[in-house]
Formats: sequence, C-alpha cells, structure tokens
Amino acid sequence: MGIRQDIERYRPFNEQERRDRERILAFLAQNPDAFYRTNPTAHMTASAWIVNGRRDKVLLIYHKIYNSWAWTGGHADGEEDLLAVALREAREETGIRTVRPVTEEIYSLEVLTVDGHEKRGEYVSSHLHMNVTYLLEAEEGETLRIREEENSGVGWFGLDQALTASTEPWFVERIYKKLNAKLVDYKLNYVN
Repeated sequence: MGIRQDIERYRPFNEQERRDRERILAFLAQNPDAFYRTNPTAHMTASAWIVNGRRDKVLLIYHKIYNSWAWTGGHADGEEDLLAVALREAREETGIRTVRPVTEEIYSLEVLTVDGHEKRGEYVSSHLHMNVTYLLEAEEGETLRIREEENSGVGWFGLDQALTASTEPWFVERIYKKLNAKLVDYKLNYVN
C-alpha cells in the first residue's frame, strides 16, 4: 500500500484531523507534484513525535526559523515513503542513530501554514505543509547533535515541559497537546 491508501484508512482523532485529512487527500488527487517543493502552494512533509521508551519524554529541536522548541520533520522531496522521511529527518536533526517507529501507522495528520521566511539566503514564500506525523522511539542516553543550518538545540523534555518550551501557541494548542493525549494508548502498551 502507498501513502494515499494509508491516509484514506487513517481514523482521525479529532475534528482538526478529519478536516485536514480531507484537504490532504484532495491535494494529492489534484497535484501530481505533491511530493516536491517545486509546488509553491503546498507540498507533502513528514514529522516525528520522538518519545523515550517510557513514553514520558519527547525529543525536541530548537528550530532556527521559528525560534521555538519543536518536533523534527522535513520535506518529502519526491519520496512517497513518509515514514522513511520522518526517520531520516529525526536522525539528521537530532544526531540520534537508533530511532524506530513505535508503529508504522500514521500517528497524526495536519495541514500546517508556513509563513514566508529566508532560507539559505533566499526568500521562501508562505505556503502549506500537508503533513503526516509518525510516533518514533529513541534512547534517552544516545548522543545528541545540533544541525547548525537548521537548529541551535536538541533536548529531551517531559511531556508537559514540551508544551511550555514551545513558543508557538497554535502548535501547542492544536498539535502538541493532541500528540501527547494520543500517547495514553501507547503508554498502556509499555512493558517495564
């Protein structure tokens, strides 16, 4: 199965996900270049909510463009295996080597607005990220590394601390709180 079928099968957690799922599926149906950033209006991206084994901490980066602690993620750039994109971005942005999916199923869906900004000396116009999020797990003791061109910090935060560390109110209220709430099911399956 491909990502389109995975998104079709995905059961939305809330109204935000239900509406965003519809938008993402319509976008995929109408845009053969959906997986490339050459589409200036919107393109597919993948993010990761990286948790420790106990599911009580999350690994965040301090994102230079947004000046906030945030999840990891990036552009598909032609890759339709968005789980592979999420894993690659998690490794690149944090320095961790051992990261694995808690589940290969989609963890969350969202349509994200990206304000215009400078990147590598060029202006990038405002656009949308049609985002698919995966739940990944990493070891807390693993060495973390900053990726200078994208972030200026990498660190583990308690679930509530992650919410107060982020300076992006919309992400905190609409995305990060939701991702933490969804962890309840995965904590129940945690074995000491």
